[in-house]
Amino acid sequence: MSQTQKLPVIYVRGFAGGQSGINSAVTDPFLGFNAGSTHIRIGPDNKPSFYQFESPLLRLMVDEGYQLLVHGSQENYLDTHAEIPAAGIWIHRFYDPSASTWGGKPKEFRIEDAAQDLLELIEELRAKAHVDRVHLVAHSMGGLICRCLIQKILPQLGIEPADYVAKLFTYGTPHGGIAFDVGFGMLERLRDATGVEGAEIFGRERMYQYLTPGATAKDEPPEDWDPRVMPADGEPFAFPHRQVFCLVGTDPGDYDVAHGLSSAVVGPRSDGLVQIDNAYVPGAFRAYVHRSHSGPYGLVNSEEGFQNLRRFLFGDLKVESALVHLQLPEEKNTAWQAEVTLSIRGLQIVMHERTSAQWCPIQLGSGTRPGPDGDGAVPLVSTFLCENLASPTSTGTLRYALHLRILSLRERDNGFLDFRDHIEQTPDFDDILVVDVGSDSGVPALRATWNSAIVGPISDYEPAGPTLADEDPASGRWVGTVPLPDSTRTILGEDARIRLTVTDWS
Repeated sequence: MSQTQKLPVIYVRGFAGGQSGINSAVTDPFLGFNAGSTHIRIGPDNKPSFYQFESPLLRLMVDEGYQLLVHGSQENYLDTHAEIPAAGIWIHRFYDPSASTWGGKPKEFRIEDAAQDLLELIEELRAKAHVDRVHLVAHSMGGLICRCLIQKILPQLGIEPADYVAKLFTYGTPHGGIAFDVGFGMLERLRDATGVEGAEIFGRERMYQYLTPGATAKDEPPEDWDPRVMPADGEPFAFPHRQVFCLVGTDPGDYDVAHGLSSAVVGPRSDGLVQIDNAYVPGAFRAYVHRSHSGPYGLVNSEEGFQNLRRFLFGDLKVESALVHLQLPEEKNTAWQAEVTLSIRGLQIVMHERTSAQWCPIQLGSGTRPGPDGDGAVPLVSTFLCENLASPTSTGTLRYALHLRILSLRERDNGFLDFRDHIEQTPDFDDILVVDVGSDSGVPALRATWNSAIVGPISDYEPAGPTLADEDPASGRWVGTVPLPDSTRTILGEDARIRLTVTDWS
C-alpha cells in the first residue's frame, strides 16, 4: 500500500432527476460507488471483452486498506463511536431527505443544502478520526456540490477550504454546466425557465448562485462569468488548483446504451451528457479516457477511473511532460495537432488518451510558440506514480509509455480541408517515449528512450547508461529533457524536446 497518509474518503453521487429517480437512488446503500463492471473496450475485432472491475469502493478497501464503517447506517455508526479510523469510506447520502419512500413529506433538493450537510459530515469525521482534512470523490453533479462547499459555504463561514479538504477528484462533473449541440441555446433556456426535473441547476444563472459567496436566488452572473473557473490560487479562500483532478469522458455513444439518445442532443464531443470542454476546471489536473458518463461503460465503474483516482490520492511522485522549444513550420492554411496516450506498466488500460478520433487532440496551431517561459511549452499529460507499485523486475522502476503523434491539417482558401496530398490517419511523426522512473539515494533517477531506438520487445528492454541530468537542481524539483528523434527537426524545430518534471506528491 502507498505510504501517503490515509484520510477519510467521502463519495458524492450525481444527479438523480425527479422524484422517481431520487426514490430509486436512495435504495442503493452506496449510491453507485459500489458499482463495478464486466466490460472493457479492448479485445479482438474491437469488440468488448469480459473484464471484471470490482468497483472503486471495493478496490479502495483491497488495494489501499480502507474500511467501510456501516452498522445499520453510517449515522448510527458515527453516533455510537467516539473515535473512528481515519482510513474510512463514507457516502454522502444527501438525497435521503428528498425521497418519499421513508414516509413524511420529501424535502425539496437544493445544492446549497447538500453542501451544508456535507460540511456537517466533514466536521464529524475531522473530530472523530482526528484528522484535519478529507478527500472528496464526486461523480457528475456531486462535483458541483463539492464546489458549492469549497467556493461558497466555507468562505461565507470564514474557513479556508484547504483546511478541510485535501483533494477533490471529479468523474464527469459538468463544471461548465450542461449545454446542447442543437437548438441554438433554446433548449437550455427552456430547461432553465421551467426547471424540469430540477435540471436548471446545470444552467449558468443557477450555477452562479450556488458557486458565488453571498449570491442570492435573484442574482444573475456577469456576461463574462465562466462557471468552470475556481478562484485563482492566492485569492482569499481559494482552493489550490493542484489539489483538483478532473476525469473527462470522451465516449458519447456508450452513454446511449443505458440512457437513450442523449449524445444526439449533447453532441459527439462529450461523454454522452457532459461536453468535453465543460468537464474540467481550468488549471486543475485532468485526464481524458474513452468512457461514457455512466452505464456499463461509465467513468465511475471503470479501471481507468480508479487508477487515476488511486494515484492522485495516494501517489508519491508527480510526473509532468511537455513539448518545449517547439517551432512549427510557417505554412499558410496549415494547422498542427498532437495526439497523446499514456500507458503504465502493469495496467491493462490506458490512463490518458487525447486523440482526434475521440474529439480531443491537442491543438498546436502553427509557427513559433514563445510560451510564458520562453520555451514554447505545450503540456502533454501529468500523471502520478506510486513507488510501492514499481516493477518487481531487476530494474525496479516505475515505467510508463508516452505515445506522441503529430498531424498536420491543411485548408484551402475557401475554408475546406485540402485532401490532395493528404493520407488519412497517417501522422507526420509517430513514436513512443518509454520512461523509467527510479530513485538514487532518494533523488529521482530517470531514463528515457524512444521506442524506435529499442531493439526487440519493450518488455525485454532494460534501461542502461547514465540517467538524465537534473537541469534545475536548485528548484526543489527534478527537471530533465529528452531530444526528439532527428526525423522531427523539419516539423517541430531543431531544438524541440520532451521536458519531464518530477516533484514529490506525498
